[in-house]
Amino acid sequence: MSAITNAKEYFDTLDQRFDADAAKGLNASFQFELGGDGGGTYCVKVNDGAMEIQEGAEAEPTFTLKMEAEDYIKMAHGKLNGAMAFMTGKMKISGDRSLAQTMKKIFPLIK
Repeated sequence: MSAITNAKEYFDTLDQRFDADAAKGLNASFQFELGGDGGGTYCVKVNDGAMEIQEGAEAEPTFTLKMEAEDYIKMAHGKLNGAMAFMTGKMKISGDRSLAQTMKKIFPLIK
């Protein structure tokens, strides 16, 4: 897969990377609020191994991640460490924080 440069491309191709087996038994909505150029707000609903993506905000997401789109794309390519992004304030998360680790499994890095 070629490099992804913006949020829309990332979410348009997420179904190609989504790990349905890792998402078995999981029922959650992941909201991504990505600012700056190439950003946007997206909600990924995971329901027992199935995934649905909607553009725009969900009223009450289970987990919300906020960061600049450019930084999120770097993180998705493995060029920015998520824990470091969080500790340095580049990424803010709210809701069920345990889902941050789950995200790594169900939404693998871009290869």
